[in-house]
Amino acid sequence: MTCRDDVLAAMHALVQRHGRDVFKLEDIVLEVESRGTSAKESTIRTHIVSAMCVNAPANHAVRYPDLIRVDRGMYRLAN
Repeated sequence: MTCRDDVLAAMHALVQRHGRDVFKLEDIVLEVESRGTSAKESTIRTHIVSAMCVNAPANHAVRYPDLIRVDRGMYRLAN
């Protein structure tokens, strides 16, 4: 699995377990790590805040429209 796959799986698990759709960056990172990933924490964070975030600055050659930043350090899945 890629880091992106790990983040998406973690987000879906968090939504299902907590019944809400907005989560802190730290909660997402902890969920990804608890599920067993080979990605480093810094890579996970970069994916969440930049590469996978629709409304983040275009700092990466490849970006995915998976997450939306709704507030400082708060993210939800994009539709």
